[in-house]
Amino acid sequence: MENQVPEYSRMLEQMLLPTSDRFLKLIGMIVSPEEARLLLAMPGQPYDLSQRLGLPLDITDEMIRVLYFKGLAFPSPKTDPPTWRMARDFVQLHDATILWPDAPQAFLDQWQDIMENEWPALAEKFSQLMPRPFTRVIPVGVAVQADTQVLSYENVHEMIDQAKTLAVTKCTCRLTAHKCDRPLEACLQVNKAAQYSINRGTGREVSKEEALEILKKAEEEGLIHVTMNKHQVDHFICNCCPCCCQTMPILIKGGIRVIDPSRFQAKVDREVCIACGACLERCYFGALQPDEEEKTLVTGDKCLGCGLCRVVCPSGAITLEAVRPAEFVPEKYFS
Repeated sequence: MENQVPEYSRMLEQMLLPTSDRFLKLIGMIVSPEEARLLLAMPGQPYDLSQRLGLPLDITDEMIRVLYFKGLAFPSPKTDPPTWRMARDFVQLHDATILWPDAPQAFLDQWQDIMENEWPALAEKFSQLMPRPFTRVIPVGVAVQADTQVLSYENVHEMIDQAKTLAVTKCTCRLTAHKCDRPLEACLQVNKAAQYSINRGTGREVSKEEALEILKKAEEEGLIHVTMNKHQVDHFICNCCPCCCQTMPILIKGGIRVIDPSRFQAKVDREVCIACGACLERCYFGALQPDEEEKTLVTGDKCLGCGLCRVVCPSGAITLEAVRPAEFVPEKYFS
């Protein structure tokens, strides 16, 4: 192993991550051994942590502050003063540390090295262990078929309307991968996640009107709306591309299901379809194919119900219809 600091290995073990050279190097680039010991002493309040480690309280407070801005320590508002805990898993470590305001380019490059070489196998392992994928697709903000009930947790307009606080951050995946020129400032943070990003300086607060404009531009750019796989949308609405994203490339290329489809599926009215082919380029999952008349056919089991094809259909031949029951979306994650 490249880095023999035992605390780094213990951190990775607690986050269920491999103690590989790549991950050890990543941790060593962002955490000192002393900071690692503090993280491993968590959860705890500052005074308790200082006592456990035999450190002055002011030094402990400062270390916690630094670790918070690095995206490694997270406060719980359920206690006063807050109880602090270490990043719990790969997703939290990835998304929080990449947006660390002082992250050097070498650190971002190290993340991309991990995404290219370690993430696919790790994602496949996670997909086998989890009862359901962590995230799901949300249809674009265009109307679905008139007789289809669209629930609040799958309607991006209602998600924005119901939010108390909204912020926009840079897409962590495109920030490290650089594989396309789609918008970088594109990921919406909702409520608690929005306040967290505002407090850290990793995101800026936006109005509901600006949030809707960001979503509209994302749809025009061919980005897929993704959120947590549960009813309550109180963390994020990501706008994902097929090349840089954590989940899309490994699903498209490797068939690794780390993301659930929406409840909907594209449907093409052959009488209205003008065989222009605009929708074919918008489907990243191979669900749309031309028939003998060059009109579009839908392969249902490949369609994730994102609706990007409908955005570019000039004749309005494409609708989205519900093909899965409302119960398909879990009320709570892992329920």
